[in-house]
Amino acid sequence: MKSDDITLEEMVSFSEGMISLKGRRLVLHDINAMANLRKDITSLTNIGHARLLFTRFGYFWGQADAAAVKRIYSLDSLHEWLKAGPRMHSLQGVGKARVQSFAFDEKNSSFNMEIRWYDSGEAEEHLVAFGKSTVPVCWILIGYASGYVSYCITKKVYFKEISCRGQGNHFCTFIGKDIESWGEEIKEDLPFFRSDDVPGKIADISKELKKKMLESEKRDLKHRNTARTKPFFHPEVRSKAFADVLDLAQHVAPFNTSTLITGETGVGKEVLARFIHRNSYCANGQFLAVNCSALPESLAESELFGHTKGAFTGAHSARKGFFEQASGGTIFLDEIGDISLAMQLKILRVLQEHEIYRVGESVARKVDARIIAATNKDLNSAIREGSFREDLYYRLSVINIHIPPLRERREDILPLARFLTGQIEKRLKMHSLRLDPSCLELLLNYPWPGNVRELDNVLERAAVLCHKKTILPCHLPPYITSGVYYKDTGAASLADMEKMHILSVLQKVDGNRTKAAEILQVSLATLWRKLKQYGELKSD
Repeated sequence: MKSDDITLEEMVSFSEGMISLKGRRLVLHDINAMANLRKDITSLTNIGHARLLFTRFGYFWGQADAAAVKRIYSLDSLHEWLKAGPRMHSLQGVGKARVQSFAFDEKNSSFNMEIRWYDSGEAEEHLVAFGKSTVPVCWILIGYASGYVSYCITKKVYFKEISCRGQGNHFCTFIGKDIESWGEEIKEDLPFFRSDDVPGKIADISKELKKKMLESEKRDLKHRNTARTKPFFHPEVRSKAFADVLDLAQHVAPFNTSTLITGETGVGKEVLARFIHRNSYCANGQFLAVNCSALPESLAESELFGHTKGAFTGAHSARKGFFEQASGGTIFLDEIGDISLAMQLKILRVLQEHEIYRVGESVARKVDARIIAATNKDLNSAIREGSFREDLYYRLSVINIHIPPLRERREDILPLARFLTGQIEKRLKMHSLRLDPSCLELLLNYPWPGNVRELDNVLERAAVLCHKKTILPCHLPPYITSGVYYKDTGAASLADMEKMHILSVLQKVDGNRTKAAEILQVSLATLWRKLKQYGELKSD
């Protein structure tokens, strides 16, 4: 994952009398009180001693944050770990940090970084206590940056502040280099960075915090239940693939043009159809979703087009069909690939003439409903096989929008998981439900064959099972936490994916069917039946 994926809500938990950063207690302080402390320390000692104290304070803080990030997150690279330091400080309200330049030669251990801090809280403290300074005054920030980076690359790195908001500048600028790159220029600053084995103290603290986290997770294993869920649409989109889908949908929305949405089961085809409807000229009209695969053949025509009184046995009164009901709005024909050829011909007429005939009636009725269709099937293959009309396909797909599966837009997984967690919090009335950072890498690595719907199912299940309203890895299904899943599912059918997953789990546990059944959450009898079906049973 990336450093930009780190959020304050997942790292810090708030309760009355306690603020905790994954086991490390935090305390909020008032900037005016700190300004007064800064003034008192300087007046009681001297500016040199004050700078030493604040720099050492920042150095320890930076080392502790670097250890916390390493302990909590699985970041993609050392570069991301280094960038997480300014990110942490921004989240903690110290100031808004921006990395201007960065270069690190791991072979020669040569390091160079420039950071800008906007709205430095420390500079504000100095301005409150002393007014404008003639020299840079962000000593804690200097110590923090030096301690953080030194911990990450296990080599002494020192930062100098070359311009400061405390001097009246718009922002603070820091330059960080390894000691060899600084040369003589850093000598006069070195006494302020006396560390007294800070790394050793931080290592001991990290070890103790890891132990506490494991104990907490074991306690949470005692609280388990079951659940079910619905998919939702998330507002934050990071992947270009899905951003392109939304751009196309938004461009198409104002026009009454037939649209076909394709994609695997669970990617959110109906959600996208609703998005188009909300942004269309008929947004004030009804959005009527029809599952074509659930329409019985004998009733499909009556359901879609309506009927007159006495048209067939049981038709005691006239009834509008779905197309008439949706007039002035949008009708969404889901699973259009499952509808019969006879019904396809009738739908084609609606698309061509914008009129319908009720069952038992010979008078055409005009309908004004926008038509959006969707399918998870390959309609081109269906056309070749003769099960889908080619002319209907072209009428439906004036605009064809394909939603990529979740595994092909991994950047969207974390914001989507966070959004779904928020929706589940409201749905289950679980105030302050949160997703623990230790779950993020597991969610990112899993291929999500069931797409958004599966992700939502998994998170709601975890929410019901969790304790203290925090979703931990132990609350996720074993097939996600075990890592035994088939990752390349792009061209596989659902049955093939099931087979590959079962065999992958068996291989992971060295053929132990009992362990495999436990991970798969099925009975031994079910597993035996599946293996027999695959021809994988060997004589015992």
